[in-house]
Amino acid sequence: MTFYSTSAEHLLFDAARRGDTAYLKQCIADGADLSITDGRGYTPLIIAAYDGHEEATRLLLEAGADPNTQDSGGNTALMGVCFKGYPEIARLLIEKGADLNTQNGNGGTALMFATLFGRNKLVEVMLEAGADTTLKDKRGLTALDLAYQQGNEEGITLLAPLNK
Repeated sequence: MTFYSTSAEHLLFDAARRGDTAYLKQCIADGADLSITDGRGYTPLIIAAYDGHEEATRLLLEAGADPNTQDSGGNTALMGVCFKGYPEIARLLIEKGADLNTQNGNGGTALMFATLFGRNKLVEVMLEAGADTTLKDKRGLTALDLAYQQGNEEGITLLAPLNK
C-alpha cells in the first residue's frame, strides 16, 4: 500500500467518498492503484463502502480492490458497513471474499459491530454467511455479550441459540 500524495490520488478518494462511478471508472482505466491509503489507512473501497455507495463499492471490487484491507485501527470495509447499517453492501463484500471473522485492533469483528449498534438485519446477514459467534474482543466479550450489554433484544434472540 502506498500513501496518497498527488492531487489525482486525492480526487480518487473524493470520488469514492461521493460515489462518483464515472470518475472511478476513469481512474481504473488509467491504472489507479486501488490499494492506496490515506492518513488513516483507508482505501477507496473502505471509503465507498462506509459511505454507503453500493455501485462504487461494486466497481472497486470488480476492479480488484481487496475487501480484506484493514485501516490503521484494523477495521475493514465490512466492519464499516456493519457499523453504518448497509446490508446490501455487506452481502456484496462477502460475495467478493470479505473475511467475516477478521478482528480489529480491539478484537472487534463485523458481527460485533452489527450487534453493538443494533444493526440486526446485518447480524442476520453475518450469521447466514457463517460468522463465528464465539470470537471475543480484547475485553473478553462475544457478540452475544454485546447484545446483552446494549439491551439489543433482537440481537439476543438471533445470537443466543448459537451460543449454547
